[in-house]
Amino acid sequence: MLPLFYIFGAVAILAALGVILQETPVYSALSLIVVLCSLAVVYLLLGAEFLAVIQVIVYAGAIMVLFVLVIMLLNARRETTSDRSRMARWLGAPLLVAFFGQFAYAVWKHFSGWEAVHTPATGPQKIGEVLFRSYALPFELTSILILVAILGAVVLAKKEI
Repeated sequence: MLPLFYIFGAVAILAALGVILQETPVYSALSLIVVLCSLAVVYLLLGAEFLAVIQVIVYAGAIMVLFVLVIMLLNARRETTSDRSRMARWLGAPLLVAFFGQFAYAVWKHFSGWEAVHTPATGPQKIGEVLFRSYALPFELTSILILVAILGAVVLAKKEI
């Protein structure tokens, strides 16, 4: 079981790099589907069958269909590397350092023997209780954020009459 965990973890990391490094947005979306499916396998290996099924049905299925629809609606072509904004140049390096700092902290915390604060919720009832009692506001704000992003894509894609 442990070798499969590392194999699918590595597949998820390589596909995540593919999401970032692809020049075509459709290929990035397909790489993201590979990431989501490999994470579903990792959930299965950890014994969280419900999370694995939800990962495939909701994220790899419904959300990615929505992403591909928006990409096709925008008629996004190939990314050009010469038109980078100033903000991306100035914020890219500090954000990368912050990301690797957090990653190193998480790895150190995991291997230093610290105990988890609580056990993760894996069953449907436990996930529902945590999601709708503790995280109801962030859950609803995320749905509004996705709706606004889709509306923004439609406005950007609308042709002038």
